[in-house]
Amino acid sequence: MNSPPFLGQSQMLARAQFVGQRLELRAFEQKRRLALSPLLVAAGADGCVVLFRYGALVVFGLSAAEEVAFLADLKSVIVDAFVHAEAEEIELLIDAANPERIEQGRLYLHDFSIERLQLVADVLAKSTVLAHYEASVSKTFDRIEPLAIDLQRGGTGRHQGKELLQHIGDTLIIHEKLVGRLEVQEKPELLWEHPELERLYLRLEDEYELRERHIALERKLELISRTAETLLGLLHSKRSLRVEWYIVILIVIEIILYLYELIH
Repeated sequence: MNSPPFLGQSQMLARAQFVGQRLELRAFEQKRRLALSPLLVAAGADGCVVLFRYGALVVFGLSAAEEVAFLADLKSVIVDAFVHAEAEEIELLIDAANPERIEQGRLYLHDFSIERLQLVADVLAKSTVLAHYEASVSKTFDRIEPLAIDLQRGGTGRHQGKELLQHIGDTLIIHEKLVGRLEVQEKPELLWEHPELERLYLRLEDEYELRERHIALERKLELISRTAETLLGLLHSKRSLRVEWYIVILIVIEIILYLYELIH
């Protein structure tokens, strides 16, 4: 395995971004790579970047200008790029004499080995993606509430069916991405080859509350889906009842016309 380009450094900044729905990484896998699973490539003068297929990346030791240049180079492989990328960062320092830990917003590591940076990147990337979907789900809650209130007050719901179906579809897509791509509940494959890093991973996972946030997000998605399905069912019931009344009215009109013909 190649050595990282920043062996002489004792401090650097790690910055994670969720830039798009997916990254096509074949081109990057063939050049500048330092490690795989997850893919780590050299970048800038003395830094590197960890790239994830589900649309996230984590830069280590890059200046602001170097990060901008790297993202510009990355544009061609971003699928469905976000207008505003969710971001999260933490300062890394070396402290070989004490246990690896997070104190006052700083992460202390024994060294800046490639394996440790891959592990830190895995946790930071997942946290950033969870933050993106947490914000998205909160907005969905805000959009569903007025629909529920309108139906409760006897609204017609004329334009609500399409919106409710869209909300159900959105929740299914988010759930598929969380379970099928992000795999928050699964430990990184890196730990199979480097079990000595498991303690560090557990500390990071606990610090960023990955499992708890994932469970809470799944519950919210389930609630949104169930609420949207319930409102959609009520909407269909109201429309069915309206159609039945139309049929009854037509039958009554037909009877009145028939009686009128008999009388005259």
